[in-house]
Amino acid sequence: MSTKKKILIVDDELFFRIVLKDALKESYEIIEAKNGDEAISLAVTHEPNLIIMDVEMPVKDGIDTCRTLKQMATTRKIPVVLFTSLSRKDDLVRGLKAGADDYITKPMCLPEVVARVDVHLRSKDYYADLEHKDLLLLLELSENISAIRNPMTILRMIVEKMSDIIDVARCSIVSIDDDGTPRVKASSDLDVNEEIQLDINKYPEIRQTLETKQAIIINDIKNDPLMDSVREHLAGLEFNSIVVIPVIKKESVIGTFLLRTATPIKDGITERIYKICQLVANISANALENAILFESMQTAQEYFEEMSIRDGLTKLFNHRHFYTCLETEFSRATRYNIPLSVLFIDIDDFKRINDNYGHTHGDTVLKEIGQILKAVARESDIAARYGGEEFALILPNTSAEGALDVANRIRSVVRGHNFNQLDQEQITISSGTATLFGQNVESYAQLVKLADEAMYRGKSQGKDSVSQA
Repeated sequence: MSTKKKILIVDDELFFRIVLKDALKESYEIIEAKNGDEAISLAVTHEPNLIIMDVEMPVKDGIDTCRTLKQMATTRKIPVVLFTSLSRKDDLVRGLKAGADDYITKPMCLPEVVARVDVHLRSKDYYADLEHKDLLLLLELSENISAIRNPMTILRMIVEKMSDIIDVARCSIVSIDDDGTPRVKASSDLDVNEEIQLDINKYPEIRQTLETKQAIIINDIKNDPLMDSVREHLAGLEFNSIVVIPVIKKESVIGTFLLRTATPIKDGITERIYKICQLVANISANALENAILFESMQTAQEYFEEMSIRDGLTKLFNHRHFYTCLETEFSRATRYNIPLSVLFIDIDDFKRINDNYGHTHGDTVLKEIGQILKAVARESDIAARYGGEEFALILPNTSAEGALDVANRIRSVVRGHNFNQLDQEQITISSGTATLFGQNVESYAQLVKLADEAMYRGKSQGKDSVSQA
């Protein structure tokens, strides 16, 4: 008589039943049903320990079948896991209301299915060999994950707590980049916020975990065949056991939980250590997914914030940010009695460039002048596209003579620059400078007006010029 626990798989598609049966038959006795009515009959007859059922079936779908099973005294306590498409969120709600205990979304990830099945069918004595401090750790981690908002703090907490209760050389949380590169997000031997990119070729145990989506346990790293390719790097290491647990969320492995023992453990990776690692990996799945999302959100936010103050064509600061910076610098210069200069630049005969070569080539000229300004400007200077063919520079702590020198250098570089696709035609600019020293200027707006007027005065006197207010 079989002592394996029984699973009833219900789906009208034979292929679905075969795939699930192949994944589960080694550990469980499998019963198959191809429709809702047959599922109810077999559930009553065989009293399975778990029912896995597709929502979409003809005549009596999975939700109606689940509702019937949960209303019958002989079957109501059997856990039911529904399979449904993620896009059919209404099915998920209806399924849970019908009494389903869990759901898995399609396309299915077999390691996730196996892991979920194992959780539902875990025996009552599964945790018997865990120590009191292990259970306290799991409880503490669960509570903290609910209370702490920063996922990176959670990941660091996981590796630190694991190091406290198990004798390890290194306990790490590793995420997998989009290109498959492993990256250590938190480790017991790294400083806060320090990350390390790993060479996957030097970590065959991680590579195999990613390929198989299964836990990898190595109790003798110096002799295990899996480590043959890195044998030369293992000499002198103090630990001899490794366990790598895949962190599975939704349909993919989003990272690995990597534990390395510090000293030779007599029994290697024991059942207790493995179970703790497995449970903590499950707990860390949400935290790691949130960490990845958190970083992408931060990156996106920083990107959009940066783009909001940049000119889309030249990537210099835009008109609005120019005034924000100028107001700040004017206030600082006034407070500390230091000079502040503003430089305005206008491309000579820019309309002719657009008319003769087209606006695409005109945009190229604007971009290249923007690059010249970045190259000439100091790190403390603020270059902006003021509008159209006009540019501006804020020159903190710069005298009138210094501003004149900067303007002449830019004028000289532009005049000698070979602009792309303009048949070596020379481009020139006209510039105007104005400087705050002492209390000669009442406001930053007046400083802008003085520089602008100086620029147009020079342009009216022959172009390719620099004028001072």
